[in-house]
Amino acid sequence: MTESSVDVPEKVVVVAPHPGIMTNLNAGVFSSHALFHLSVRARQLRLLNGFQKLLSPPTFKNVDPYAFQTETALRVLRRYEGRALLCDEVGLGKTVEAGIILKEYILRGLVKKALILTPPGLIGQWREELSIKFGVDTVSPDDDAFKERGATAWQKFPFIVASLAMAKRPPQADALLKIRHDLLIVDEAHRLKNRTSVAWTFVNALEKKFLLLLTATPVQNDLEELYNLVTLLRPGQLGSSRDFKNRFVNRDDPRQPKNAEALRDLLSECMVRNTRSQIDRGLPPRRAHTLRPSLSPKERDLYDTATVFLKSCATPPENGGRGGISRPLLKTLLKELVSSPAAFAETAGKLAMQITLSAGVRAGLESLKKTALSVSEFAKVKTLMSLVASMASEKVVVFTAYQRTLGTLATALEQKGITAVVYHGGLTRDQKDEAVRQFQENPSVTVFLSTEAGGEGRNLQFARTLINMDLPYNPMTIEQRVGRIHRIGQTHPVSIYNIAAENTIEDDLLKLLDEKINMFEQVVGEMDMILGTMEEEKDFEDLFLDAWYNAQSPTVWENSVAEMGERLLKAKQDYVNTRALDDALFQKEMEAL
Repeated sequence: MTESSVDVPEKVVVVAPHPGIMTNLNAGVFSSHALFHLSVRARQLRLLNGFQKLLSPPTFKNVDPYAFQTETALRVLRRYEGRALLCDEVGLGKTVEAGIILKEYILRGLVKKALILTPPGLIGQWREELSIKFGVDTVSPDDDAFKERGATAWQKFPFIVASLAMAKRPPQADALLKIRHDLLIVDEAHRLKNRTSVAWTFVNALEKKFLLLLTATPVQNDLEELYNLVTLLRPGQLGSSRDFKNRFVNRDDPRQPKNAEALRDLLSECMVRNTRSQIDRGLPPRRAHTLRPSLSPKERDLYDTATVFLKSCATPPENGGRGGISRPLLKTLLKELVSSPAAFAETAGKLAMQITLSAGVRAGLESLKKTALSVSEFAKVKTLMSLVASMASEKVVVFTAYQRTLGTLATALEQKGITAVVYHGGLTRDQKDEAVRQFQENPSVTVFLSTEAGGEGRNLQFARTLINMDLPYNPMTIEQRVGRIHRIGQTHPVSIYNIAAENTIEDDLLKLLDEKINMFEQVVGEMDMILGTMEEEKDFEDLFLDAWYNAQSPTVWENSVAEMGERLLKAKQDYVNTRALDDALFQKEMEAL
């Protein structure tokens, strides 16, 4: 088209909706691209009615949901109106499904206040995943900002992750029952199986518009547990308790339903259960290897002296416990002692300056600090160097609980000419992203050194080897580490190496978890199911520490470990039975939904 062929109007009239627009145009004043796109996005959202498509995927980072996860989210949003039982098999990502649903409601302005209730050991994982994957920042009652506000914090903060065990008790429960939540998410919801329990009564009494209950085992003992969960979501969906029993429960075996097709139809209005066989997401095997190096003479002297001292000064004296080391600090020092002398020395030195401790305790800590700093030969570090060197260019993830240990390992690797990146909670989000990118894309970076911050939210399944330099007392934290590489998307067999110095508390813990219940070859997520049947109110790590603290001789300690092992074995068998029951009840029934 030539210039002469273009019809040019003699006069163009621009009608401005607001006088300020022409002024800005004449002055060359324009809004930023970011503000323009935000305005366009807001107008798009206003035009959308219903849930015909998901809006949230463009906002995701570090996660690429599978089709079954997005389909589950859409089903909950469309058909179930935000009230659902998410009962996927262990390891299939119920957290991702809940995160998508939460993000959808936030984008549409339907959720401005949400409460997530989990077991204590999963609080960190939930917070990290919501932040890193979905851009939803949360607080927990352990945060300083939360503590500063006291009881008003429950109302003040829009998105809170807390433990159900803590939230259901006064005064927390008193505050929460006065608040209206747009969305309530309860993880490991099988803990609500008893309708007469404090937990069930509390969750039922909370005012909430939307409700997600997450559990891989909705039935653990009998069908009444399923009735109790559904009643939380949709009172009356399964009729009265008596009607439900008469219509659906087999008198001879309360775990087996009668009128199964009718029960299936009712459950299809509020329950989703994805299975591995249904979605063909089988995981490759994982194999655990235990390495038990002998401590160097100085390390052994430090360990033996420190454990005797710590137990003695943690024993509450006659003055009510003042001047001694508290239980949380005792746990930290014991774990640092087997992590690295550097980590132990730092904490012991800080405590030695605390005037709240007695003079004898401070003097003992100062002496132990000097002993720790004099250690120059590290058995576990030697083992790690040898192990990494034998793996050539293999991508290896190394976990430790403490930044001081992280620094020791980074220095040792550098001296050996092995390139590593470090990842810890003190890094910014951009720095964390860059560390993961370097590890994944740079062939010369073969080691990813991480504290627990890397055990939550990050997917590192492009690696297939993990090394635990120390073991948390909480098995769920160990599982979170393993879950970074052994998860959906992993295509190679996974190797896990646990380095635990022989004849230490950590060595006993490893024997308990590995030899008794084969923890390191379970599907990620199963360990919490096992522990959940073992103790409702007290964490495994507290049970373990209590047993050590109360053991007055090596023989008593050995017997205590054996007793805990038997309890774990029983808990594992209970879980296996429950899983078989749920598979029989739901797998064939719910797959076609």
